[in-house]
Amino acid sequence: MRANKLPARLSLCLFGLLLTACCRTDQTTCATTSKTDAGSSDGSASNARFNQPNAIAVDAGGNLFVTDTANNTIRKITAAGVVSTLAGNAGNADGSGPQARFSQPGGVAIDAAGNLYLADTLNHTIRKVTAAGAVSTLAGSAGQAGQADGTAANARFNQPWGVTRDSAGNLYVTDSGNDAVRKITAAGVVTTLAGAAGNPGNADGGGARAQFNFPRGIAIDSAANLYIADTNNNTIRKLGQSGDVTTLAGTAGAAGSNDGSGQRARFSQPHGVAIDSAGNIRVSDTGNQLIRNVSLTGVVSTLAGAAGITGDTDGSGNHARFNQPMGIATDTANNIYVADTGNNLIRKVTPDGQVSSLLRSGDSSSCLCLFKF
Repeated sequence: MRANKLPARLSLCLFGLLLTACCRTDQTTCATTSKTDAGSSDGSASNARFNQPNAIAVDAGGNLFVTDTANNTIRKITAAGVVSTLAGNAGNADGSGPQARFSQPGGVAIDAAGNLYLADTLNHTIRKVTAAGAVSTLAGSAGQAGQADGTAANARFNQPWGVTRDSAGNLYVTDSGNDAVRKITAAGVVTTLAGAAGNPGNADGGGARAQFNFPRGIAIDSAANLYIADTNNNTIRKLGQSGDVTTLAGTAGAAGSNDGSGQRARFSQPHGVAIDSAGNIRVSDTGNQLIRNVSLTGVVSTLAGAAGITGDTDGSGNHARFNQPMGIATDTANNIYVADTGNNLIRKVTPDGQVSSLLRSGDSSSCLCLFKF
C-alpha cells in the first residue's frame, strides 16, 4: 500500500515503504534510540531544539530557514548559530508569527527579498512567509486534497512536498500525493507540468505521459531545468524546458546504494535535491543514510555517510553518520546543509565531504511517525 493513497483520516507515516516496520497506522509513539533531544526551544547552540526538521533554505547572508515539521513551525538559524521561531503552530490559519498555523510543513524555497515559499503538506496548500513572519496562502485550500489546476484557492494539491523557485518568480512543486510536478506563476495560476494524478509509475515522456511515484525534492538549475527526487521509484529525474521527463540516475524499482553512471547507480528513497553553483546535484539518499552527488551527465558518487548505517557521528566521508537525512540546501560557498530528521539535527557538509553538526542536544526518537489521527 502506498502511503499517499491511504484515506485522509488514517495515520500517514512519512517514509511509507522505508519505515513500514517501525510506523504502523495505529501507532502513536516510537522507540527512543538516537542521541538527540526533540523539542521546540529557541536559543544558541545546544540550547536549541528541533522536532523532525524536514527541509532547509539558505539566504545570501548565510541564514538558514528550516521547516520544523513535527513542531509545525518555521525556524531561523542565523549565521552566528542563534535559533528563533519565525512562524507557526499546529492548524491551518494565516496570520503573523505564532498566530499562523501549519500542518506538517515540508519543502521550502526563498527569494531575494527573504520571503519563504513552502509546501504545507497536510493542509494541501502552498504558503508564503514574509521576512517578518507574516503567513498567507498562495494556492490550494486547507484540508481539501485534490488535483485541480486553477488560480489560488481554486487549485487543489495532494500532499505537496518539494518547492523551488525560478528567477521570474514562478514556483515549482512536487505534488507528492498526485505523483505530479506543478507550476505556480507569480499571479497564482497553477498548472500541471508533468505526471498524472492517480497514475503512479516510472515512465519518461512529456506532460501526462510522464509518470512519477511519490516525488519529493525538487531543484532548478541556471538553465531552468528541474531535477526531482522520485522517491518511491528510487530515481533522480530531469524535467527539461521542452517539458520532457527523463531519468538521470537510478533504476525504478531497484533500491540500492551503488555509485555509478545512469541506470547502474542505485538509491533508496531519495528525498532532498539541491544544485550548487558548480552544477553539482546534491541528493539526500534517505533510505541509505547518505549524501550523494549526481553530475549533470548522471554520474553518481557518495559524498558522506555509510550505506545502511545510522548514527549522528561527525567526520569525513564514510566516517560520518546520518539518521534519515531529508531536506538539503547549498550556500554560495557550495557548502551543503542537511535536515538530519531522525537525529533532530542540522548538519553541514563541506564540498569535500567533511560533516559537522550546527546544533546538538540529547536523546530522541529515531522512528518518524509524523502523521497521526
